[in-house]
Amino acid sequence: MNQSQYNQLFSFIWNIATDVLVYAFEKGEYKKIIMPMMVLRRIDVLLEPTKDQLLKQKQMLDDNHIQNQDPILYNVTGYPFYNTSKFTMKTLKSETDPLRLKMNFIDYLNGFSKDVQDIIDKFHLRQMVDNLTEAERLGSIIEKFTDDKINLSSKPVLDDKGNIRLPGLDNHTMGTIFEELLRRFNEENNVTEAGEHFTPRDYVKLLADLAVLPIADKITDNTYHVYDGACGTGGILTIAQERIKEIAKERDKQVQVNIFGQELQPDTFATCKADLMISENIRSFQYQHGMEQREYIAFDSTISRDGHSGETFDFCISNPPFGTPWKEDLKKRGLGENEKKKFTDSRFTIIDGEGHEISFIPDIGDTQMLFLANNLSRMREDTALGTRIVEVHNGSSLFTGDAGSGPSNLRQYIIENDLLEAIVAMPEKDFYNAGIGTYIWVVTNRKEERRKGYVQLIDATEIKSPLRKNLGEKNCETNEADRAKILKLLMDFKETPQSKIFPNDEFGYWSVKVSQPQRDEQGNIVRDKKGKPVMDKKSKDTEIIPFRYEGGIEGFFDNEIKPYAPDAWIDPQSIEVGYELSFTKYFYKPKELRTLAEISKDIRDIEQRTDGMLSEILG
Repeated sequence: MNQSQYNQLFSFIWNIATDVLVYAFEKGEYKKIIMPMMVLRRIDVLLEPTKDQLLKQKQMLDDNHIQNQDPILYNVTGYPFYNTSKFTMKTLKSETDPLRLKMNFIDYLNGFSKDVQDIIDKFHLRQMVDNLTEAERLGSIIEKFTDDKINLSSKPVLDDKGNIRLPGLDNHTMGTIFEELLRRFNEENNVTEAGEHFTPRDYVKLLADLAVLPIADKITDNTYHVYDGACGTGGILTIAQERIKEIAKERDKQVQVNIFGQELQPDTFATCKADLMISENIRSFQYQHGMEQREYIAFDSTISRDGHSGETFDFCISNPPFGTPWKEDLKKRGLGENEKKKFTDSRFTIIDGEGHEISFIPDIGDTQMLFLANNLSRMREDTALGTRIVEVHNGSSLFTGDAGSGPSNLRQYIIENDLLEAIVAMPEKDFYNAGIGTYIWVVTNRKEERRKGYVQLIDATEIKSPLRKNLGEKNCETNEADRAKILKLLMDFKETPQSKIFPNDEFGYWSVKVSQPQRDEQGNIVRDKKGKPVMDKKSKDTEIIPFRYEGGIEGFFDNEIKPYAPDAWIDPQSIEVGYELSFTKYFYKPKELRTLAEISKDIRDIEQRTDGMLSEILG
């Protein structure tokens, strides 16, 4: 679908709201009607060609009292869904009586198979039918969505000569339309949530490339599993799936790529589920894990309910929510806001060699490090490829949390186990609703030999292309040429102004408590009954000592503390290990100061412009 065709389709759908819903519904309700109807029509149009055949087959199965009808009916439609009602959306629009139309529409909804019923429930479609009927808009909106000028099917519409009249709507374009509609509806209604549920497609393609291209030569005839624990409309999953298949085809390899995900928001979950069924990425929406039947795309919060417990994957690619509190996850476990220490989950804790439990759990105000820990628990240890994790974060994941805190422990675990391949700093305003810069973590348990013991930091903040028109906050994109530049920096693995390479211990430090003795009025050290100096609580301080400081803790104490506080001491019990990364430290570019000649010229110019003004003012 070219840009012109996309614009026409988007405008048509957008105008349905202004043509049909205006004056009957609040603007904030538009998206709750347009989005579900768009998804429903997308499913409906695929079932039209086999409708008569399906009804005949259904009658035959009923007459012969056959119970397990699903596989047979799926085979008739060619999709993992069907509708046994006598209606389609096109036949529904012929009914002019509002109450009969409502009854027929409900009968039509009830005729769908079980996976579509899940989508209908998540969208609250039956309640929507009541609202549209009451506002006398149900017939109008059905007529709009069945207009021959648009094609919401994944298959193209052909003319009499067999030429494509309207192109098919693939998963990526459907996701883009969904996202753009959501953004526009929210902007119209002054809602700021647009962008929380999705990742711009240019950015998604970069994530897929970072995951797959560096190990392209290791793709073999095999089955690969791709996972996204915050999958939204499924764009990351399907683009990664396509990328793996493209690379395999280029190398004459036969691969199968299965996709797995989880999503919390009902509308995006429903859209994702519908599109994956439609695009045939998932022929049956359920799979067997041991004795348990599971869905490829699970619903609910990944943090509190692991929809893929015990599963491991070849690729984990995610853009988890930033700065989102996880209070509701605690509530689901029966815990209060101040009881995060009681939140037990093997994905978020490890047992060290001495049997101590180390927690990765962050502050209650942000979940993104929990998503990273969740992905780490998915790593495959028994395959040649292992697992590659590519995950988007904001800057806080680089440094938030003191030594010994959950986030610092997680960074320590990743770096000390030599799992961190690279972090890429991305441009600001690359997302629809956030002007902040983002960072892409690349984590793997199969580092190349040349990378072992090292971390690469890539500054891609200036690798971007401006948009002709802003999309919300988004004013730039990472186009194909930009992606190639970033991938080259990663795969070259060389020191450049935009690429820095450091040994793992560059990012580690000791946090130590330094104490000084209490002194009396005469300046003498106050001692306890055993003769030990009494600590002065007011002078107690914490020092951060880099791992790479020459001489370590003792060297730092001798050089940086003892000359200024000869009676000070370090409490050995206070020593904790922490890890943090700072792009500013390594890529800081000081602003060039103006020369004296330039400053002098400005002063002379000001003097000339103001000459005589003071005398004129004073009269």
